[in-house]
Amino acid sequence: MTKLSGKIALVTGAGQGVGQGIALALAAAGATVAVTGRTESKIAETLRIVKERGGKGIAITCDVFKAEDILRTVARTVEALGGIDILVNNAYDGAFGPLLSLDDDAFMRGIHAGPLASFRFMRACHPHLKARGGGNIVNLITSAAVRWDSSNYGAYAVAKQGVRALTRAAAGEWGVDNIRVNNIAPLAASPALANWIKHDPEAKTFFQTVALKRVGDCEADIGRAVVALVSPEMDYLTGATLPLDGGQAYFG
Repeated sequence: MTKLSGKIALVTGAGQGVGQGIALALAAAGATVAVTGRTESKIAETLRIVKERGGKGIAITCDVFKAEDILRTVARTVEALGGIDILVNNAYDGAFGPLLSLDDDAFMRGIHAGPLASFRFMRACHPHLKARGGGNIVNLITSAAVRWDSSNYGAYAVAKQGVRALTRAAAGEWGVDNIRVNNIAPLAASPALANWIKHDPEAKTFFQTVALKRVGDCEADIGRAVVALVSPEMDYLTGATLPLDGGQAYFG
């Protein structure tokens, strides 16, 4: 696959799981990928796989809670690779549990890692996307926000719905710059999902509601869908939410 040849992508939280799957798929499609994350060893492993398969990229440590890290990561990507065409906001670290178990700091953690960090990356990348004639931003949200019962996932849902609203606003404002901004809501076999299964007794019941009766693969099902989403064939789609969950959720 070379449909993204010549494109430069920046993927946050690319050291494992969905972020890694997206980075690998983008690289397989010909993009040069900046893989970022907090843990140096994890992003180094993602980059190793990219290069082992014949792809190109760099690894940049980045803590999305730190505004200066975000600015440094974007600047380093542009300096090393020559620009940015695709931004994927995947990194997230927030609190879960009943609402009354959360203090202000726990609640705000998801806001900082979700909509605020996504906004900071989007704002920093905007001039570089515009300079290259446009580009794509893909933000990750969750079906937890549209479940009939979001118990124990309230703070997470709030943060991710904030990202969804941010996506819509940016799509409307930046379309004139030929920048498309879309959401994906994935369900994939990631470390985060494994941790959920381990701690939530209702997980097995949840999987029975997946229409395709399987959990997605981080690269094959999520990453390749992102490749399709940012490809020229999808140039008329912006401000949308694409559920990549085997038909589990209902986004009205």
